[in-house]
Amino acid sequence: MKLTSYTNYALRSLQLAALKAPDLVRVDDVAHVHGLSRPHIVKIVHELGKAGLLETVRGRRGGFRLGQPPDKIVVGDVVRLTEGPLDVVECFNPDKNTCPLIGICTLSRKIQEATRAFMAVLDELTIADISANRGQLLDRLAPFEMPKDPQVQP
Repeated sequence: MKLTSYTNYALRSLQLAALKAPDLVRVDDVAHVHGLSRPHIVKIVHELGKAGLLETVRGRRGGFRLGQPPDKIVVGDVVRLTEGPLDVVECFNPDKNTCPLIGICTLSRKIQEATRAFMAVLDELTIADISANRGQLLDRLAPFEMPKDPQVQP
């Protein structure tokens, strides 16, 4: 299984929001830490905000924070939101299937089983879980963080 970078950075954005709580996280901070374009992170934050996973605050002192407690945000749900259907092979999608072996193929059944197992593991994981080692994660991110703007008072 391979998830898109979009999903990876959606999870990283949620994780960073959990690490920085209750403070706001700026889109520019996420883009800088992960070496991504600002528009890419804006798109991710917007989608997570529409889903209620992030609360966004506009303006000079704006940013985002978790929209729900971190132990209520399930990683599997985030993956489903950002990835859509996990059609690992074409026969998972009856509208696009061209395989003549549909219904009798052991490979297809096993890949479906593996996909369900993959998602079951992610369904047991929350944003709180991936942020539990807060000190270590913040120490690792510290060298990559942008300097604070002295004109913006907390």
